[in-house]
Amino acid sequence: MPPMNILLITSDQQHWTTLGVLNDKIKTPNLDRLAAMGTNFTRGYCPNPTCTPTRASIITGQYPSTHGAFTLGTKLDENVPTIGDHLRKAGYATTLVGKAHFQPLLSTDDCESVECYPMLRDLDFWKTFNDEHTPWYGFDRVELARNHADEGHVGQQYAVWMEENGLPNWRDYFQPRHDGIKDTETDGTLAPPLVDGPGYGWRKDMTWKLPEEFHYTAWTGQRTIAAMRDAHAAGKPFFVWSSYHDPHPPYCVPEPWASMYNPEDMEVGKFVDGEFDHMPPPHQLTRDANGDFGPYNQDGKGNHGYHPHVGVSEQELKEAQAIYYGMISFMDHWIGQTLDALDEMGLTDQTLIVFTSDHGHFVGEHGLVAKGPFHYDDVIRVPFLAAVPGQQKTGNTSADIQTLVDLAPTFLEAAGLGPAREMQGVSQLDSWRGTAEPTRDHAIVENHHNASDAVHLRTLVTDRYKLTVYRGRDWGELFDMQEDPHELHNRYDDPAYAEARSAMMMKLIQADLEREPAPQPRVAGA
Repeated sequence: MPPMNILLITSDQQHWTTLGVLNDKIKTPNLDRLAAMGTNFTRGYCPNPTCTPTRASIITGQYPSTHGAFTLGTKLDENVPTIGDHLRKAGYATTLVGKAHFQPLLSTDDCESVECYPMLRDLDFWKTFNDEHTPWYGFDRVELARNHADEGHVGQQYAVWMEENGLPNWRDYFQPRHDGIKDTETDGTLAPPLVDGPGYGWRKDMTWKLPEEFHYTAWTGQRTIAAMRDAHAAGKPFFVWSSYHDPHPPYCVPEPWASMYNPEDMEVGKFVDGEFDHMPPPHQLTRDANGDFGPYNQDGKGNHGYHPHVGVSEQELKEAQAIYYGMISFMDHWIGQTLDALDEMGLTDQTLIVFTSDHGHFVGEHGLVAKGPFHYDDVIRVPFLAAVPGQQKTGNTSADIQTLVDLAPTFLEAAGLGPAREMQGVSQLDSWRGTAEPTRDHAIVENHHNASDAVHLRTLVTDRYKLTVYRGRDWGELFDMQEDPHELHNRYDDPAYAEARSAMMMKLIQADLEREPAPQPRVAGA
């Protein structure tokens, strides 16, 4: 039997409920098709609710506190072993298309980044990147874009592709450069105008004039298909990470997706009066319309990460959600093209396919928008679909706990390789096949949100409870997810839940011991 191909498809900042199989408000026929091919795991969790830490965990099989890229603005060391390194040695063609975000937007003497200015816009550099700088994090082939929607930090191979395919004035469709330097006098003139408020990601006009065929979603889909075809033509098994950028804000997308959903049909979250009465101080401070979070700010090193929507109307949230759904449906279209290409090449029955997201998203839930350091299910729970060809019951739905830290070791087993000693995750292949009892009974989510340790927390999720502890603080959170699935009643200090809290504390300690890696074998007694 030939080695199994591995196709990992990810979105960015997608709420776990935004699949047609779970939510009749959204149309995702191709993700529904993938769910019918395998299993929809409804309790998938990320190891950190922000981009860099989780993305680094996906390729290393390690938690952020181990691989070192513990928050946004940090860098994953390029010498850390990755799933790509292991698969390359086994003869796989390894490719990353889309968003990486393993490195920060700033390069310093202490942190050299190629995902930053001015290198982002050095298109000559990116034209030769694969000849001179790969393998990069274990990928032999790398095609990158860093921006979300019309953000100014656009460039890399995506910009090269736009120029080569007939859009030399691509700069006109994006905001001025993130570093404040304009490339042309018309930079950003066709991008949706910026707006101050009502929150991160809003645009005055959410319909983006960028032609649909030049959108990075179309680029990611096309280049994913090309990578699979090239590997197949070379007679090599492939590991392709198809890394989509949406539906991460800003909220804007071209037609026809911008008008696909009626805002009046959207159901958005809201703050429930009294829900923060027993929550830690950082939560309570999100009700401050001025955004003054005092000691919990990020020491001036960028956004504090809290995104309250005090003053944002329900109508504004609905308009944002309609665009958010359109961004997902556009991505779903290209996922369908990718699945069709596998069928055309006759590779569907030889390809393990996983779809998930790096973290979730708030649209009003608990009075929040976007993301931040809070560990509500809205941001730590992710969509998770896994299809193991010919080895599992199809069209299945499972509540078995999954975590993205387990992706790398599972891919290793699917490729017929042994476990990697440095990885902290465990293979879920038997769980995906449905041939064994659940491999996990918990997930751990970390968040060392800023350098001052003002918000440094860790969460344990089990089948019923969710416990969150804060470094150096007396406060905490305990939610009974069975009785309180919307997480409105913190039971951390509730005497009626004292026994459950004690049991969860012990479980957290044991879970932390279990994930301790042993990267070096013991070869002698001393």
